[in-house]
Parts: sequence; C-alpha cells; structure tokens
Amino acid sequence: MGDPTKVTLKTTPVAGAISVIEGANGFAGGNVAVSVGNDGVFIVDDELQPLTTKLKAAVAALSKKPVRFVINTHCHPDHTGGNTVLGGGGAIIVAQDNVRKRLSVDQTTNFGGQTRVLPATPPEGLPIVTFGDDVTLHLNGDDVHVIHVPPAHTDGDSIVHFPTANVIHMGDTFSSMGYPFVDALSGGKFDGLIAAADRALPLCNDTTKIIPGHGPVATVAELKAWREMLIKIRDKVAALAAAHKSLDEIKAAKPTAEFDAKMANGFIKPDMVVEDVFVSLPAAPQKAGKGAQKAKQKAKPEAK
Repeated sequence: MGDPTKVTLKTTPVAGAISVIEGANGFAGGNVAVSVGNDGVFIVDDELQPLTTKLKAAVAALSKKPVRFVINTHCHPDHTGGNTVLGGGGAIIVAQDNVRKRLSVDQTTNFGGQTRVLPATPPEGLPIVTFGDDVTLHLNGDDVHVIHVPPAHTDGDSIVHFPTANVIHMGDTFSSMGYPFVDALSGGKFDGLIAAADRALPLCNDTTKIIPGHGPVATVAELKAWREMLIKIRDKVAALAAAHKSLDEIKAAKPTAEFDAKMANGFIKPDMVVEDVFVSLPAAPQKAGKGAQKAKQKAKPEAK
C-alpha cells in the first residue's frame, strides 16, 4: 500500500454541505465525508493514523470550526486511525456497539493470507456514543441517519444517510475501486454486503451520490450494478459448492471472470472473493478439500 506519510489528500465537493476527502497519490485509508455548516464540522471516518495531521488540515480548509462529531462506519484502522487525536481533542466519536467492543481490545485480522494483531485503541479514541440499530444526528441542516446493517464487511458496519444533501456514505460495504473484502474474523459475512445495498437503495433517487469506503464517488446505477455482481458471484460459487466441488476446484472455475477486467485491479483478488463467498455459505460443502478447510479456519472468529 506504500508509505502513507507520503500520501497527499484531495477534497472534492459532493452535494450540499458534504465533501469527500481521499488520498490523491496513494492509500490514505477510507473515504472521509465532511459536513460543514452553522453547527460545526461532522465527519464520517478518519483514515489511517499517519494521515491525521493532513486530515485535520484538509478539514480546516473547509471550515475553521472544530470537529464536533466523528462517525466510524466500522472498526478497521484505515477508517478509525484519527480517532485518538480527534477524540482527545474533544470530538464525540459515534459508532455501532460492536465497533467499540472491537476497538476496546486487540483485534486479529487476516488479509490476503497474512494475519495481523492490531492493538486496542486508547480510551480517548473509543466511541463514547454507541447504538444498536440506528441513531440520528441533527446537524448542519440535515437529519443524518446512521444505520447498522447486517454483518457484511464486519459485524459493526453502518451506512450514513444525509437525506437533505441526498448523499449516502456506505463505508466498506461498497467499493467503487474493486472487489469487496469480508473480514470473517471481525464477524463479516458475504451476504451482508448484498443486504447493505438492499438497505441503501430504497433511500436513493436518480441523483443520490454514493460515497464508497474506497474509490470514487458513485451513482445509484453503480451501486445497483455492484449488488447484481455480488449476487451473480455468490450464486455461481453456491452452485459449484452444491455440486460438491472443493474450494480449489471452484477457484479454478473462475466464477468471477465476468467482472475481473474491471474489478480485479484493486487490493482484493478474484480468488479471495471466491473464498469469502465459500466460507459464508450457510451449509458446509461435503467435499471441502484442504483449501476449504484452511479457509474455514480463517473464518472462525477469535475471542476479542
């Protein structure tokens, strides 16, 4: 992913009072939505920890008012890296209950076959307001609705709806730059990605702007296409598993081939997607094979 300290940030207006901040020449972490107005500054996610000083400067260029609230869409450090500094500076951090639970202890993640242990977040970086299903913040002329979706990327995913601005931040339940990542060790499930799209789409009209966790701001048509892609891949993998194919055999059948030219250039490669679907299937296939057994072991949540 490169050296985050060398990354610069760019700010792009989205709609109404909402802008998005993202890495301009490298990986900065997740997309940050910024709402500015009479009530101050409210942001969704806060990137990797080494980018915090640059993020604060980018936000200050939009408004000299302090950051009053931070929403974490989930627990991963590329979306919560600024928590400790911003929380320590007085911002109120808000997140779904499971986000605080996971940030409060060391977290184990497995990405691309590499397992890492992430240290617990210091107390000043933890969410101090948590919710179960949803919460609404009435800020800057908008009724910002934060909605917990079924376990998808993790078990603490939320989407953030700005109805007046007509913008939705999807967190990592949607990526416009490549395939999704399902963090099974953090409670994620592939079908939850489809459920998250199903929750967001009824909130949209033809002009709604969709901020993904990673990648350019997208249209509703692109979110619909994402949902259809997920369903097609899931159904192909499920059909092969029902035919008692092993994980290695399913990978060899290339059930993602239709989408690889567009989607496989991101961090998540086709075989990783196939594995995520396979371990999320409701019934274990009869003929799992060594690759599948390894995948299942990776998928077992560890004690937090």
